[in-house]
Amino acid sequence: MSLVRTDHPNIDERLYSTVLENGLRVLVVPRPGFLKKYAFFAANYGGAARAFRLDGRRVETPEGVAHFLEHKLFDMPWGSALTALSAAGAQPNAYTSDFITAYHFECTEGFAENLGTLLEFVSTPYFTAESVAKERGIIGEEIGMAENEPNHALYYGLMRSLYERSPVRSSVVGTAESIARITPEVLTDCHRAFYAPSNMLLAVVGDVEPESVAEAARRALPAERAPVPEPDYGEIEPLAPFERRFSREMDVSAPQFMIGAKLPPGGGGDALLRKQLAAALALRALAGSSSRLYTSMYSEGLVRSLWNEADWGPCAAYAVIGGESREPERALERFCEAASAVAREGFEPAAFERCRRAEYGMRLRALGSAPALADTLARGSFAGCDALRAFALLPELAMEDCAAFVREYLRPERLALAVIQPLPRKD
Repeated sequence: MSLVRTDHPNIDERLYSTVLENGLRVLVVPRPGFLKKYAFFAANYGGAARAFRLDGRRVETPEGVAHFLEHKLFDMPWGSALTALSAAGAQPNAYTSDFITAYHFECTEGFAENLGTLLEFVSTPYFTAESVAKERGIIGEEIGMAENEPNHALYYGLMRSLYERSPVRSSVVGTAESIARITPEVLTDCHRAFYAPSNMLLAVVGDVEPESVAEAARRALPAERAPVPEPDYGEIEPLAPFERRFSREMDVSAPQFMIGAKLPPGGGGDALLRKQLAAALALRALAGSSSRLYTSMYSEGLVRSLWNEADWGPCAAYAVIGGESREPERALERFCEAASAVAREGFEPAAFERCRRAEYGMRLRALGSAPALADTLARGSFAGCDALRAFALLPELAMEDCAAFVREYLRPERLALAVIQPLPRKD
């Protein structure tokens, strides 16, 4: 089989890619001489995909089913894949987000054996009533811990403020009530619908032969190209937030806050990459660690920390600015003032170019992390783009495109504020 080599000389990277006959996407970034090898096997399926059609019938699944399925796939008729990988010298793990489920491992020896195990257990549904019942208890404890975690409460408080009906309002791990409705039959339906090779991707980073990786996947996985249903996420919601405020008291030492704005979801290719880069650079220039907004609020003692990110999915996308502040409402006011100034006057050119260089450097350093690189490549591929193209597009991005992002999406009426306040002191 032939793999396509794409050179990115500006960052000294080579990407090998192919699509197998069964539809599996294979991406390999060779790192000659590196001791560690990293494999990342992902499904284009996450917690937000809860309704779909299968065999002519509509299937509606409980909250948390994608995460539950992630846990259960490590169980095999012959034992635990997690134990087998660890015994073979690998460091395995997995995660589920709203739009992706990924299984991965890192190792220095036994890569071929570990890759075979990874491909086998992810593609083998094995669910018994007893094991599903046992897993409910384990995940129930995880849900209890998540519900008492301030960052979890803050994030979903913001999502429920921004969105009225979108599935991203719901926690990926589900609730105690929702996971009680998960059965072996539900898990089997979800695996058959979304774990077809045509809906999956294998990314490998390390000292490996790209052809050998693709051949291992071809041998291990079903040969047929199975159809994949289109998830029903519901209607795309307008950009105005559903609610403007969320507040909850929890055991924190100081108020934690998130300011959020909806963005238009979907898209692909270079057009999506440009939108993502414009958002990242605009947020860095507006509220990053070297921005005038942050330095002034920090010097005044208004904030102790400030961070930002933007995320895109097929049914939801959003920009978030978060941090710790003794006066979250005042921090929101200051952010609105700074965003309004950029909307009127644009960014200061010299400061903007410093932010562009900082963004480029941050992304370049991230290439040194195999997990981060594989995750970025997978998300990009599922969105129809080569994520490494960002390094060619970032220098070309116009300052006005970033100012337009602020002008369009970060207006005061488009923003929601979520706050976790400290519990009242007991005197």
